[in-house]
Amino acid sequence: MKKEQVEKDIEKIEEEITVKRKQAKKTMKKTVDEYKKFALKGNMIDLAIGVVIGGAFTTIINAIVNTVITPLISLLTNKVDLSTLFISLTGGKFDTLAQAKEAGAVTMNYGLLLNAFLNFFIVSVVLFIVVKYIDKIKKKATKQAEVVIKDTTKECPYCLSKVPVNAIKCAYCTSDLVEKVEV
Repeated sequence: MKKEQVEKDIEKIEEEITVKRKQAKKTMKKTVDEYKKFALKGNMIDLAIGVVIGGAFTTIINAIVNTVITPLISLLTNKVDLSTLFISLTGGKFDTLAQAKEAGAVTMNYGLLLNAFLNFFIVSVVLFIVVKYIDKIKKKATKQAEVVIKDTTKECPYCLSKVPVNAIKCAYCTSDLVEKVEV
C-alpha cells in the first residue's frame, strides 16, 4: 500500500509541477508582451532616436568648438588655449597643465569648464534655431490645412457644424442643406 500511495503522491506532484510550469509560461508571456508594447510605443522609439542623434550632435559641436572656435578665441586672446587654463591648488608655479600633473599638483582646470559652457551655449543656440524653424514649418502646414478645410467645407446654418461643400443633408442635425429653387 505504501508503494501505491507513494506513486500517487509522485503523480500528484508531477501534475502540480506541470500546472505551475504552464502558469509561469503564461505569466512570462504576458510580461514579455507588456514589455514589447511598452518598448515599441512611438514615443519610446522617438526618444531613443533623439538620444542617439543628440549624442552625435554633441560630438559634432565638440569638434567645432575644439577645432574652430577655440583656436579663433586663442588668436584673439594672444594664443591662449582655453582647455589649458588651470590654477594649482597645492601651490607652486607651473607653466603647463602637463607639468602640474607630472609634479602631482592638484589643479582646478577652469579652462575645461569654460569650454563646456561654450559648448552648451552653441548647442542651445543651434537648438533654438532648429525649434524656431520647425515651429515656422508647423504654422505654415496648419495654415494650409485650414485653407483646404475652408475650401472643402461649409457651415450648416442650423447646427453650425462643418460639413462637406457638396452635402445636401447635415450629418449632425440631418437638416436639408440644399436651397429650394422657386419657379
